[in-house]
Amino acid sequence: MKTIDAGVLTVGYLDDGPGDGWPVLLSHGFPYDVHAYDEVVPRLTARGARVVRPYLRGFGPTRFRSAGTARSGQQAALGSDLVALLDALRWETAIVAGYDWGGLASCVATALWPERIAGLVSMASYDILDIDRLRHAHDPALEHVIWYQHLFQTERGRECLAASRRDLCRMLWRQWSPSWRPDEATFARSAASFDNPDFVDVVVHAYRHSFGLASGDPAYEDLEKRLAGRPPITVPAVTLDGTQDPLKPGGTADHAEMFTARHEHRAVEVGHNLPQEAPAAFADAILTVREWLHAADRT
Repeated sequence: MKTIDAGVLTVGYLDDGPGDGWPVLLSHGFPYDVHAYDEVVPRLTARGARVVRPYLRGFGPTRFRSAGTARSGQQAALGSDLVALLDALRWETAIVAGYDWGGLASCVATALWPERIAGLVSMASYDILDIDRLRHAHDPALEHVIWYQHLFQTERGRECLAASRRDLCRMLWRQWSPSWRPDEATFARSAASFDNPDFVDVVVHAYRHSFGLASGDPAYEDLEKRLAGRPPITVPAVTLDGTQDPLKPGGTADHAEMFTARHEHRAVEVGHNLPQEAPAAFADAILTVREWLHAADRT
């Protein structure tokens, strides 16, 4: 594990593959961590990739550099963190890939800074939050699935997450991936990241802000306004759905209009934690984007 100062964070990250390999940035979700990609990474490094897996803000060894920085989990902050990490690594561009929070961060970075992103792999397609829409109700079946988001709107929810983070997160793993049964050691390896001292604050703020019920960090206000305009994704992208993912009933193939460059959508018979449940499929999506870019370079 390495650390690097990047923007407002000191980021902990794993770095695999040749130092001069083609760059890939893999971002994990909530409540997971970098180990979601343990079986994806060897498939990429075998093809010459240098793969960096950062612990997102509030997870694992990543820390805020200043006690005065807001412990925000808003989408503009997550996307900004990825671009700050590209700067710190001195990568002009990279393929970015992620799911859940990591997919959100990757989409935000791609939409706002397309010149820094060579290509995108995103589970749940155009995963930028429409906060105005989230102020209003969904179908009751989906509201039932996102019970944890409603819980986190209350101080009772903050207390529950703080006191029972492993039990709560284990429950989400089981509910979101109905046909995947990891052993306890697999869960424990990622659950160690939930002991970060900022985990509860960042998670609670993320979901309160996404519901329009908490103010954002003023540092990201202009970026949030741009995201509210639903900027398109203008780089080559492969998007993914888990057909058993209860958070995305019916999938996200209808997001295709938000992608203006070469784009392919794929459905995989797994739940929400796609890179850990189907690592070959996730790696293949990244390799497909790489092949598109390589072909474009030759023409």
